[in-house]
Amino acid sequence: MARFKRILLKLSGESLMGEKQYGIDEKRLGEYAQQIKEIHDLGVQIGIVIGGGNFWRGRSSETIDRNKADQIGMLATVMNCIYVSEIFRSVGMKTAILTPFECGSFTKLFSKDRANKYFEHGMVVFFAGGTGHPYFSTDTALVLRAVEMEADIILSGKSIDGVYDSDPAVNPDAKKYDEIDINEVINQRLGVIDLAAAVLCMENHMPMYVFGLNEENSIVNAMTGHFAGEIRLAYLYDNGSVSLVTGGSVNGSIIDAQHDLVFSEERYDSSAYSGPYAVLLKDVPVSGTV
Repeated sequence: MARFKRILLKLSGESLMGEKQYGIDEKRLGEYAQQIKEIHDLGVQIGIVIGGGNFWRGRSSETIDRNKADQIGMLATVMNCIYVSEIFRSVGMKTAILTPFECGSFTKLFSKDRANKYFEHGMVVFFAGGTGHPYFSTDTALVLRAVEMEADIILSGKSIDGVYDSDPAVNPDAKKYDEIDINEVINQRLGVIDLAAAVLCMENHMPMYVFGLNEENSIVNAMTGHFAGEIRLAYLYDNGSVSLVTGGSVNGSIIDAQHDLVFSEERYDSSAYSGPYAVLLKDVPVSGTV
């Protein structure tokens, strides 16, 4: 059962390459499409932002003007969205592509009303072309569209399996965070999303779950909240409210989610509360939130 009504999914450009060094691996893309269709068929409204890194990394260029380099990157995201949209259609989903600038007959110009109309008609909506302005990444565009479209959550699929304190491809001792506050992402300048996107998340209280696309059924698991493994949470009652002591965080009230929890035999006793010290998570979305 899906836990979200409307989600914004980010697919990195690199994730489209599969085993290739450049471009798009259609077999890998077909796997993504089948997973997303499984969730779409449950009635979840799905918006998608795709990076352009499988075609273009403008910031690595030392000769091209930054404005032009970013414009090429925006067009790379449009190409990816057109391609992915057609693969989605081939497995039975209806799609629409919106851009913040005119692309002739290739796409439609973005507006919230138009996007909502497409969602109401059961279409998967692609938000291509970034923000339409240089100096803003697809991460910033992702958060901006999620806030504008009042999404329940951002799901950011990457080639690595979560948030680290440094690049695990470079540092084999990189520490993985099961949960991290958005303020720490900003203060430590972690590279999971750029600073502008992180600040936008923080100011608008937009939750984000970062997950690895290389794991089996990773998109389905992220969209339904059925994450691998079980996480123990300790909690205390204090004047009627719940305070999490360790572990991850619950998407919503732990009290409302108790039907998905199994209470442990451990006990916690204090003047304020006497009862189970920990709960064993089953289907409640946790971990990886920023």
